[in-house]
Amino acid sequence: MDYIKHLRSMVGNEKVIMVVAGALVFNPKGLLLLQLRSDNQKWGLPGGFMELNESVQDTAKREVFEETGLHLGEISLFGIYSGPNKEKTFPNGDQVALVEVFFKCNNYTGVLVEKNEESLQNRFFSLDELPNNIFLEHIGVINDVLSEKKLPVVG
Repeated sequence: MDYIKHLRSMVGNEKVIMVVAGALVFNPKGLLLLQLRSDNQKWGLPGGFMELNESVQDTAKREVFEETGLHLGEISLFGIYSGPNKEKTFPNGDQVALVEVFFKCNNYTGVLVEKNEESLQNRFFSLDELPNNIFLEHIGVINDVLSEKKLPVVG
């Protein structure tokens, strides 16, 4: 059974803590992988909700594969993001307090999927030429990457 549906059948729209895992995937040229999300038409990092019996590392790898077709190799922790600014209400009324775990990955196999149900487009970008319409929830993570590289942050 889908964990989120099962949980929501018990608590309705009440606020729950949900774990999200994703990855900052870099190609050999140092370009960052972003996906144009089908749910909001914004560019973001591949990732998604953790399921029962899954580690955050496995969640990140599964979600990246589902959204982009890439199999991640070795990953390392980049950052954990949580707190009041990570609380949100989805259009259906479901309330969440997110704990976002992002990994960094420089090696992968597979062929990048151009688009699928979750991604209108998948593309690698230079850190100094990122798109303007970045998913609000991922701006902080991307700005942390830019700060690490000493590049101007995005707004």
